[in-house]
Order: sequence, then C-alpha cells, then structure tokens
Amino acid sequence: MEIVSIEKKTFEMMVVSFNALAEKVATLRRRSDGGRMERWLTGEEVCGQLRISPRTLQTLRDRRLIGYSQINRRFYYKPEEVKRLIPLVGTLYPGGK
Repeated sequence: MEIVSIEKKTFEMMVVSFNALAEKVATLRRRSDGGRMERWLTGEEVCGQLRISPRTLQTLRDRRLIGYSQINRRFYYKPEEVKRLIPLVGTLYPGGK
C-alpha cells in the first residue's frame, strides 16, 4: 500500500471542488429529468393508447413517423412520441387502422 500525503489546505480545496462538482451534476440531473418521462412504452401499450394494430405501428416505424429503440426483438417508445402522434393517427389512418 502506498501512502500519499498532501497539505491540509490542498485537501480542503479538493473537497470544496468535489462538492461543487457534485452539486452541478445534481442540478443537471434534476433539470434533465424534469421535462422527461422516465418509463418507455412497449409496442402493446402504444397500440392500446393509439388504438392501432401492431402492423400499423410497424408501418409508423417504417415510415419514420415514430421514434423508437430496439433491444433484441422488442421495440420501446418514448411517451412523448406517442403523445405527439395521438392527434395525427386519425388523419393518417381514418378508420383507426
């Protein structure tokens, strides 16, 4: 084990700097979490909310009308994307499909 010794003043300055950095990170995290919903929706949940079929949801993905992330074979959607599409679904697919 190696021991490093520093002056008390230097150590105190390091602690103050570390605390300031920790506060900035906490502030940035609060700011970024405030406008965003945490949970992503599954395809089944999106189909239920938009009242569309899984095939229609696939068409929306293919046409790049809805953003998504894919993990293995499952697709996940941001709630903001679904909210954005709610008024458009009726005009894109008048019959609800």
